[in-house]
Amino acid sequence: MAFPYVRLCPRHMRAGLQVCWYATLSKASRPQEKSGSDPVFQYVGQHKKPTHKVFVWGFSFTGALGIPTFVVPDSGRKKPRKYQLTPYRLETAEQISSAACGYGFTLIASPSKDVTKLWGMGLNKNSQLGFQRTQHDRHKSYDYVLEPSPVALPLVEPLQTRVVQVACGRAHSLVLTDREGVFSMGNNAYGQCGRRIVEDEVYSGSHIIHKIEGFSSRVIQVACGQDHSLFLTETGKVFACGWGADGQTGLGHHNISSSPVEVGGDLAGVEVQQISTYGDCSLAVSKDGQLYGWGNSEYRQLAFVTQATQMNSPRHLPLKGCGKVVQAACGGTQVAILNDKGEVFVWGYGILGKGPKLSESSTPEMIPPTLFGRSEFNPSGVVSRIRCGLSHFAAVTDRGELFVWGKNVRGCLGIGKKDDQYFPWRVTVPGQVVDVACGVDHMVALAKSLL
Repeated sequence: MAFPYVRLCPRHMRAGLQVCWYATLSKASRPQEKSGSDPVFQYVGQHKKPTHKVFVWGFSFTGALGIPTFVVPDSGRKKPRKYQLTPYRLETAEQISSAACGYGFTLIASPSKDVTKLWGMGLNKNSQLGFQRTQHDRHKSYDYVLEPSPVALPLVEPLQTRVVQVACGRAHSLVLTDREGVFSMGNNAYGQCGRRIVEDEVYSGSHIIHKIEGFSSRVIQVACGQDHSLFLTETGKVFACGWGADGQTGLGHHNISSSPVEVGGDLAGVEVQQISTYGDCSLAVSKDGQLYGWGNSEYRQLAFVTQATQMNSPRHLPLKGCGKVVQAACGGTQVAILNDKGEVFVWGYGILGKGPKLSESSTPEMIPPTLFGRSEFNPSGVVSRIRCGLSHFAAVTDRGELFVWGKNVRGCLGIGKKDDQYFPWRVTVPGQVVDVACGVDHMVALAKSLL
């Protein structure tokens, strides 16, 4: 793969690459002096604070894993590492509280009030990681960023504002802050960044980081589909913008919307607590545990209420036998929900998690809780969080264990092999997993440990 512009440290310089030194958040990765040769024993005290860690795995050649030597090997390794099949620690000096995986790129954010609180890595041809200035020409931006590099947000009060959440689509990104609203960057060809569409706009090397306006109240969650965006406000209202050809914006039409518009349909008067999208299907969970859906239904994601392949307005999905829904996760062709008992239900098309014989379902199928470690010896082991990539699932239990299943695209499952996984399989991650981000061909896990 040719890299027109690559942000890289001098120790990884190779002929044909435009490279530069850049101080990143990886302070912990620098070698430190050791005094003496005596063994050092570290004990965990009663009041020891947990250490927060970030792990990455999957396809590395876009730079999305943030490990430069995987793409351009150092002197100790002659071949690049195209696939990282198991979790690999990404050294970070800051605590990372939010991560998102796009199509070949990654955003990670810290809850810090420092000026630098957002970093990007990976593919940047649409400036989905912001303007990453090259060393030799301040007017040019790197198309590939191989290590976590700061993204400068146009904040009015940078020392008082925290980043709450990040989300990534096919070629655009959303950044949610606690005091200054939502910012977008990247490709806006369909209005997915919530700003006016400019004909023939060049997104490579763009300086535009747009503050999205037009919400009725403060935004508390954001979600990116392929080329559309969803926003949830503190009053439980859902707004959408972007590509609507499959009805994924839920605005009652199949057109493009370049500014956020409140979503109606069956959501009118409903207080929503969570939204989810990644492909072209969208879901919302209400505070009373009901599920609503709209958008693409080619894979029977919305077959409860329609035989059509597209639905442009939200409809209540009458689930039977699933209990109170607390979370939903929506991928490219598949859907998962989590109820208040910690049980996971799946449907749609693909590898759903109940073996190779179940590849399609229009009704919810419960994955046996024993597959997530629940047993008579561990009756409290329940799933507390679910996530979806384009063609795979992830679940985190209340014990901090991570389970994955689905298409193992370029090793994105982190199970140590390239085979697809038909049942939930536990991924060995040091420490307790707090959250996980799923992409097309890579993943990021946030964990904590007392060691």
